[in-house]
Amino acid sequence: MGGYFGAVSRHDAISDVFFGTDYHSHLGTKRAGVAAYDPEIGLQREIHNISDSPFRTRFDHIFDEMRGTSSIGCISDCDPQPLIIHSKFGAFAICMIGVINNADELIEKYMFQSGGHFNAMTGGVINTTELVAALISQKDSFTEGIRFAQEVIRGTAAILILCDGGNIIAARDRLGRLPMVIGKNEDGYCVAFESFSYKKLGYDDERELGPAEIVEISPDGVKQLSPPGKEMRICSFLWSYFGYPNAVYEGVNVELMRYRNGAIMAKRDKETGSADGVDYIAGIPDSGTPHAIGYANESGIPYARPYIKYTPTWARSFMPGNQKHRNKVAKMKQIPVHDLIEGKKLLFVDDSIVRGTQLKETRDFLYQNGAKAIHMRSACPPIMYCCKYLDFSRNKNEMDLLARRVIMELEGEEGFHHLEEYSDAETERGKNLRRRISENFEYDSLEYQTLEGVIEAIGLEPCKLCTYCWNGKE
Repeated sequence: MGGYFGAVSRHDAISDVFFGTDYHSHLGTKRAGVAAYDPEIGLQREIHNISDSPFRTRFDHIFDEMRGTSSIGCISDCDPQPLIIHSKFGAFAICMIGVINNADELIEKYMFQSGGHFNAMTGGVINTTELVAALISQKDSFTEGIRFAQEVIRGTAAILILCDGGNIIAARDRLGRLPMVIGKNEDGYCVAFESFSYKKLGYDDERELGPAEIVEISPDGVKQLSPPGKEMRICSFLWSYFGYPNAVYEGVNVELMRYRNGAIMAKRDKETGSADGVDYIAGIPDSGTPHAIGYANESGIPYARPYIKYTPTWARSFMPGNQKHRNKVAKMKQIPVHDLIEGKKLLFVDDSIVRGTQLKETRDFLYQNGAKAIHMRSACPPIMYCCKYLDFSRNKNEMDLLARRVIMELEGEEGFHHLEEYSDAETERGKNLRRRISENFEYDSLEYQTLEGVIEAIGLEPCKLCTYCWNGKE
């Protein structure tokens, strides 16, 4: 995944972009970069690896080393960026968030056959941001080039371009799977992934770009270069997991959606009686917590925190690369509150269940600390497909997904022809899936939110939401 922040100002923009980009640290853990434009010294850029330290510690020196009245910043889990490109449009800096599934095809069709070339990164991989820049340069203007890139890319590409001259061109991806919002203050404008990121910096909401919309931002205003498209498929998982609680997408606040989502799950459990006798409702910290609060408020069962994550040493924004070490750190971060666990029947709500690796660790941890019963709820439906639009998960093989593995246990490959039934808790296959997972991990019960429940909690028309990871529909 990743996040971005850009600002154009009548004065210095570096400070706002530093803090605005840092506010996107929950969206990416590998690399970050900042580019700036100053009328006297032109374009500047700096990129760092942030896999072992947060953004702010890698970039706090830029106040002394960079200056500019406009700037863009990016945090991502993919290639180093922003890049500075020299082209027929002149020099520009560019960053891109998303996934290009047909990169090899595009390179072969539009670059190598026409005599173009790329700089290869370690392992011979081509930087996807450089590919986007090359696609844009196929046409006679930034607007035409971005439209062309939107048309030929299979996947998602949200683009920020810092022009040699100081203006920023911002383009939301073709189907609006990712958000792009603009803020305004007395000195100029900013553009961001997360809407809350600029409010602490003194900006007010200006507007949200529509799918495929392209604008040019200067200190004096926002000029539309290409109108929005009619189709939208914004990622539903933004509300369930990725989005920061303060963020607002398409007018829907993340935290409030999660409260509604938890309440919908609680209503369903009331009807079935599956949560009867539970002492406390708890969230798997951090993003499961608001779903659990909504559940507790609706159910009338007290909310509690039976364990706390110790984050001062190992924050979520950076973790060790070695999986064995990661597992050790994850275990060390769980600090129990014994009085809220021992002898208690607990119901936990997690934001999602992807690979299922934490289910066993959570169970062992709670039973070792004296829990009497453990129920688990997922705030979204079973994940049946690896995301091919946003790269939200490291999983590339669908058999890494817990639901897929359990279906294989139950029915073999034949089960993959009945994924819709397995998603539905009312069908026999759906009941078997939930029962087997509960048995495998020794939970007293396990249930998933329904797709209809997630859509209801978000409150947008279903046709405007991407739900591919749950139902495979594009």
